[in-house]
Amino acid sequence: MLAVHLVSFFFSKLQEDPTKKVDRFLYAMRLHDDQLKDISARFQAEMKKGLSSESNAAAAVKMLPTHVRSTPDGTEKGQFLALDLGGSKFKVLQVKVREGMGIKRGGVEMEERTYPIPKELLIGKGTELFGHVSESLKDFLHQRNISLEKKHPLAFTFSFPCEQTALDQGFLLGWGKNYRPRGLQGKDVVQTLREAIDRTGGLDVEVLAMVNDTVATMMTCGFDDEYCEVGLIIGTGTNACYMEELRHIDLVEGDEGRMCVNTEWGGFGDDESLNDYITEFDRDVDAASNNPGKQIFEKMISGMYLGELVRLVVLKMAKLGLLFDGRVSDALRTKGKITTAHVAAMEEYKNGLKNTKDILTELDLNPSSDDCIAVQHVSTIVSFRSSNLAAAGLAAILSRIKLNRNLRTLRITVGVDGTVYKTHPQYPKRLHKVVRRLLPECHVRFVLSDSGSSKGAALVSAVAQRLASQRRQVDETLAPFRLSQEQLQLVKTRMRAGLEAGLKSKGPSTIKMLPSFVYRTPDGTEKGKYLALDLGGTNFRALLVNFKKGLQHNVRLYHKIYTIPQEIMQGTGEELFDHIAQCVSDFLDYMGMKNAHLPAGFTFSFPCEQTAIDTGTLVSWTKGYKATDCEGHDVVSLLREAIKRRNEFDLDIVAVVNDTVGTMMSCAYEDPQCEIGLIAGTGTNVCYMEELKNIEKTEQKFGKTEEGEKEEHMQDEGTEGEKKEGDAEIPKMCINTEWGGLGDDGSLDDIITPYDVEVNQNSLNPGKQRFEKLTSGMYLGEVVRQVLLDLTRGGLLFRGHVTETLKTPGIFQTKYLSQIESDRLALLQVRSILQQLGLNSTCDDSIIVKEVCGAVSRRAAQLCGAGMAAVVEKIRENRGLDHLNITVGVDGALYKLHPHFAGVLQETARILAPQCNVTFLPSEEGSGKGAALITAVARQKHD
Repeated sequence: MLAVHLVSFFFSKLQEDPTKKVDRFLYAMRLHDDQLKDISARFQAEMKKGLSSESNAAAAVKMLPTHVRSTPDGTEKGQFLALDLGGSKFKVLQVKVREGMGIKRGGVEMEERTYPIPKELLIGKGTELFGHVSESLKDFLHQRNISLEKKHPLAFTFSFPCEQTALDQGFLLGWGKNYRPRGLQGKDVVQTLREAIDRTGGLDVEVLAMVNDTVATMMTCGFDDEYCEVGLIIGTGTNACYMEELRHIDLVEGDEGRMCVNTEWGGFGDDESLNDYITEFDRDVDAASNNPGKQIFEKMISGMYLGELVRLVVLKMAKLGLLFDGRVSDALRTKGKITTAHVAAMEEYKNGLKNTKDILTELDLNPSSDDCIAVQHVSTIVSFRSSNLAAAGLAAILSRIKLNRNLRTLRITVGVDGTVYKTHPQYPKRLHKVVRRLLPECHVRFVLSDSGSSKGAALVSAVAQRLASQRRQVDETLAPFRLSQEQLQLVKTRMRAGLEAGLKSKGPSTIKMLPSFVYRTPDGTEKGKYLALDLGGTNFRALLVNFKKGLQHNVRLYHKIYTIPQEIMQGTGEELFDHIAQCVSDFLDYMGMKNAHLPAGFTFSFPCEQTAIDTGTLVSWTKGYKATDCEGHDVVSLLREAIKRRNEFDLDIVAVVNDTVGTMMSCAYEDPQCEIGLIAGTGTNVCYMEELKNIEKTEQKFGKTEEGEKEEHMQDEGTEGEKKEGDAEIPKMCINTEWGGLGDDGSLDDIITPYDVEVNQNSLNPGKQRFEKLTSGMYLGEVVRQVLLDLTRGGLLFRGHVTETLKTPGIFQTKYLSQIESDRLALLQVRSILQQLGLNSTCDDSIIVKEVCGAVSRRAAQLCGAGMAAVVEKIRENRGLDHLNITVGVDGALYKLHPHFAGVLQETARILAPQCNVTFLPSEEGSGKGAALITAVARQKHD
């Protein structure tokens, strides 16, 4: 009875607009934007599951890594053979990629031949299918008179889901598109192809890469458009791929760069996540397919199923009397009688209705005009749903890319291929419109692929060859920076020899080993207020340090920073010291202590020869200073004269201190075992407590009066020295090594690179401070810039484009090394830093820049570690110990801020000095507090 009422109801509607009738009947297929956004969000969630190693096994969207790590950059070249297997026929091609004909300039030539695949091979043994492929390849070479004696690189487009463990290795997950050969599922199809080629014989072929047709489509379009990072197929099957950040792909080791992920999005919905969007017609199509319950999304979108969906809808409507006066022909009941080509024909702009009538007539139906309009509208709704679903999936991919790269807007190109997209008259326009509506903040361009699956495979191989060649050249460039243990041991030996030579009264030494006249480290009893003045770089600091009486380690510190303009750094000495006196005057005003006659320590971080603790003759300027009439003069006298000229305040300058010594003293206040100071910042230096008996130069230079002072300190230290293991009654003095001069005699020439030579020649002091120029913050950025310049000129970076920025000395500051090498920094942020410098980089460029920074900074840290090993071994041997426990006080931005410098330095020192347990203690206010401590210690001695 219900059926009769339903039929009556439907008959009553026959007179209305036929499209409205279809709209009501297919209401579930007409998706609005909120539904599409919901589907897109679900697909994004599935993508995330597929990328995670924990959930991949259960994920419906497999997100297969392809091991394609770069899109073309236009420099690819070479000749390749290509096989394209994925449909009812397969193609063999010769592809020539011409050098220098890339982005926006064309440049790929192809010769191809199509070979049919007998139907029995589609359901036979897999080895027989690949045997046929191999024989066809041999025939192609013979037909084209291509030499069989020469080795030919081959690219293989294989349009079925595979789990790839390398670019040339892929294990078949399952067949599709009516392919069902036996014995290959779970097998490596590249190895199967190689074995087939071997059986055929007479072929010298190297299979370089296996790619999915979707990936090949992206690569083809990427050759002509640098923004193409997404591939889309809408044809017999459907799929999408895109460039994902490697750090998100759990199934592949490494986190630098990107890799193309083959989503295999046809499986979306296999876990029932689309059940509320699936219609009865989708269920019927799925039930009658070769793989029920699989590839649900594909069955709603792809050309293999669209015609069948239309047929089932038309059949149901006819059975209900809504079409053809209720008449149903045998042809209409027959699976496959309406094809996707029919769907496209029915929707043609001018001839659509005529085509619809012809198609229906061929099905032994006698359609009215309304029937034709209704069936055409059925076709439109089915194909429109297909493009809407594809748009929702694509919107999810583009949203993920935008999120990955932390962009407000995204400019990107999608490479597209497939018969539905190419032949359906309305499909592309609908797809584009919906994607842009769902993602208004994305500027999306769609490019139709030309011979995508074939040419793209060759381009994957060409890119792989380019990357391999690039990798070799980058490795060769950076090889001299990668020091072996033997080389580091030699540096340690040379540093030790330099330390010993510098202590002697006769003979040349590049390591100055300057006495500091600091005879002991703090003991915690220091008290009072002291002024500390700190000059060592582009800034000058004035500090007031207050050691609280009776409270060890309780220090109050006040300071103010003043800039030293470059014109003063490189002007006259009088101008420099007048500027310092003006800064001190301002600070005393700031503290309200203009009339206080405070004891002061002057941290002067340049090589000085001292004859007493309060005198220091400047040996040579470093760190970019060139002020005249200073070298060879006592810097304390120069400062006193400037204060006298100002005639506003008076200071009691008790000590002139190197920043390295100040750092050691500051840390020794916290840790009594601290007897070494290290600076690793703008410059680099080390000081340490040397036994007085080993310092020959003090006797030679200062004569008998100094000997008397030595004896006095030997008596003083007799009781104090017992506090430290192995130190009893051994008087010492802190030696400022000025180790930056190691190599000034050519002793490091075997590890100095051409880039170091260039930096040295362009420096303010060519031939001087060679060790410092390998290790300090003032020079590392410039070494990196020289390497980047060389790589760019060689076409390995920035597309070979040498910008004015890259040619500008000093533009690549060492702080950028610390930022770029940060483990927390994604490559996107590396690119942002480079863009700030006017360097437009690709993802590959960013990886290479990061690698260059790492090589240069690692070498610097290793060299400092080798030098430190020499120092601690000398102290251990001085004291006749089997094992030494000692602390190093450290300061400097390179050590404190660079993410890896400290760790590499410590590890190198540990390996090269295995009998020493060295603790590294970062200094707090070392050069300031340390100067005050030296002043306090000196005052205590004389009080």
